[in-house]
This record gives sequence, structure tokens and C-alpha cells, in this order.
Amino acid sequence: MEELVAVTTQLGFSEPTLIQKKVYQFLKAGKNVLGLAPTGSGKTLAYVLPLLQITQNKAGTQLLVVTPSQELTAQVTQVIRECLQQLKLTLIVTPLGGGANVKRQQEKLKKHPEIVVGTPGRLLELAKNKKLKLHQLRTVVFDEADALLTEQTMNDCRELLGHAPSQLQLAFFSATDGSVLHELPHWFGQAVERFDVRQEDQTQGKVTHWFLISPTRKRYDLLRKFGRQTQFQGLVFINQLAEIQEVAERLRHDQIDFAILDSQQRQTQRQQAVKQFAAGKYPLLITTEVAARGLDLPQLPTVINYDLPTTLTAYIHRVGRTGRMGQSGQVINLGNERSFRSLKQLVKPAGYNIKEAILSYGEVVERKNFEQENTEKRSPAQSLSKHTKRFKQKVVSEKKSPKKHSKKRLRNQKNKGLHTKKTS
Repeated sequence: MEELVAVTTQLGFSEPTLIQKKVYQFLKAGKNVLGLAPTGSGKTLAYVLPLLQITQNKAGTQLLVVTPSQELTAQVTQVIRECLQQLKLTLIVTPLGGGANVKRQQEKLKKHPEIVVGTPGRLLELAKNKKLKLHQLRTVVFDEADALLTEQTMNDCRELLGHAPSQLQLAFFSATDGSVLHELPHWFGQAVERFDVRQEDQTQGKVTHWFLISPTRKRYDLLRKFGRQTQFQGLVFINQLAEIQEVAERLRHDQIDFAILDSQQRQTQRQQAVKQFAAGKYPLLITTEVAARGLDLPQLPTVINYDLPTTLTAYIHRVGRTGRMGQSGQVINLGNERSFRSLKQLVKPAGYNIKEAILSYGEVVERKNFEQENTEKRSPAQSLSKHTKRFKQKVVSEKKSPKKHSKKRLRNQKNKGLHTKKTS
């Protein structure tokens, strides 16, 4: 446990988080674990640190970490390298993301890394081609397990284990629960110790959830205003790649800096986009939910749901990109009144409080408080003057109306007379 305290302190935690404490001894003892903890609570370090200490030098690939995205593959690899440096271990870790050059990855595997991190499709491809040798594998970790164990990727994950020894230590980590995580013994044939600290964990900072009511066609105008603010940084979620391209064209036309993160980019492009956004070069990083799964941006102040999520799980993972490691943050949802009502119902089971807001001089403020403050600032005399002015306008309007109608009647009568004269 001393190593846990020392390394977590070096990596920015004031002390080990609850999930790190709970699973440490179990993983180090080789037991199967399911860890459920909020986003930003240090789940990666929770499994990396104990498992590195039971990985042997120059004994083949013993630790395999499976992730759902290229970004998470890169992030986990970076955390492992930092831990290796802190622990003064000479183990080799190799990332095998789906978007990278496969021939280069094959060359790296010739160095016989003790630790491999990658996406299920690429890992399975290399295992089938006998480039990734798993006969000495001891532990497999499924990071973001709820995203990995779906209909699309469950078969790949199970088939991947078919290339490894039958006796394996299994670890599953996620920020959200699901039915499949209650059926792990059925799917993997082993009992799993469950640790759920989501209600007890206090690592997340204060996150405010706003809703800016706007017609669909006007959402871009709000996004443009945010993009033009100084020192603004927002991770923008859009559901479809086609719409990302449409928004990108409009931002270019309006000369607003931004970066894009999507599954069609090469791995180097994606890494560069995240790196430059994190460094503050761009005010906006536009992405899909899939591309940003597990994305770690510790200082991210704002998440913008340009398109609203359709499931509670999706909302939890999106908003979990901000408020990490005790930092404060805000979530800005865009949509019309109907979608506002639907979103409130969707997130109600998780206890999120979404407040209706307006954009006032570039700042997001609660509509109720804004209207109340403006009412209080207006003096009784001003209010009376305002009502008097409206009354006078109404009186003047009513006085003018009869004259207009009278002229119109005379004109009609005159025309009627002329018409009668011509007819006769």
C-alpha cells in the first residue's frame, strides 16, 4: 500500500482514491475484480499500479489492457509509462490502437513487451496472425467495460481470450453499471469480486448543468458565441459525423479556431488534436461520443451537448469529461423546450439538476435569477413610467383607428358612386 500512496501522490492525487484503495490488494493477489467508480476517480491507476508489481521482466506478454478507443489506448499507455518510471521498473509497454500503422506495430511486438494496451479489433487481428503472442498472458483488464461488452465487441473480446491460457486473472472497470456486468460469470466462466464506490466517491468537483433553450437551427449561433469568447474551452458533442463536417465548415467561414476528434482520423491526427486542445490552442474540440469515450482532460472547464445524448449512460460519460480530480466545471445542453423536458426526465434517476439558463454578455446564468435581479433593479417609478407609456400608446392607437376606418369608408363609397354612374 505504500507504493500506492507514493505513486498516486506523484501523479496528482492528494491521497489514493476510494476505488484505488478497494481493489489494490485483490488485484495484487491475482483475484478477479469488477470496479465501478465515477469518471475522473483514478480507475486507470487503480488497476495499473498493483498489476505492474506482479508483472515479471522479460517473461513475455503478461498484462493485456483492452480499451474501446484509440484515445483511451494512448492515455492508459501514458499512465503505465509514468508508473513504470515512478516504480523504477524496466518493463516494456506497447500500444496497439486500431488507427495506427499495423506493420509498425508488428515490428514493436518483436521486442516482446510485457504489457500490451489496445482496441479489441486490432488486438484480435494481430493475435489471429500470430504476431501478438498471448500464451504467457496472466491478466486481462477491460477498461470502460460497459462499452466493450456490447453486441458489437463482446464476441471479439471473448475470442481474444481464446488465444490466451484458460486460467487468467480478469479485471473489469467502468463508470456506469449495466446488465452485462451482472452476468460476467456467465460470459467468462469465472466468479468476479464486485466493488461499487460510485455513491461514496467524492473525487468529482462541483459541476453545474445548464440548458440553453434554442430552436435547432439557432444552436450554431450559440456555439459561435462561445467560440469567440476569450479563454473559453469546450468539448462539443455532436452525434453524427456528417453534422460535424457541416458545423466545421461554418466555423471555418466564421474564422473560429477548433479541432476535430472522430473515428475516421489517423491515430496521429487524433492525438495531435487532443494535445493541442489540452494546451489551449483551440477553444473548441468537436467530437462524437464514441471518439471521446474515456478521454482524460483534467482541466476541462466546459462540456457542450450540441446534440443531446439519447441514454443516461451516454450523458454520464459525456459530462464526466469535466469536473475531474476535484476541479469545477459546467455542462451546457442545447435544444428546444420539448428536448429540455425530455432530458430532465432522462437524467432524473442519476440525480442531475439541470437549470434553464440564458447567455448574458457571454456568461451562462440561470434564467430565474437573471429575471429576478432585473425586476429588483427596476424602481417603482420606472415600472410606473413603463406602464404609463404603454397606456398612452394604446390610447393614441385607439384615437387614430376610427379616423382611418372613416377615410376608408368614404373612399369605398366614392368608388361605389363612380361605378354606379358608369353603369348607368
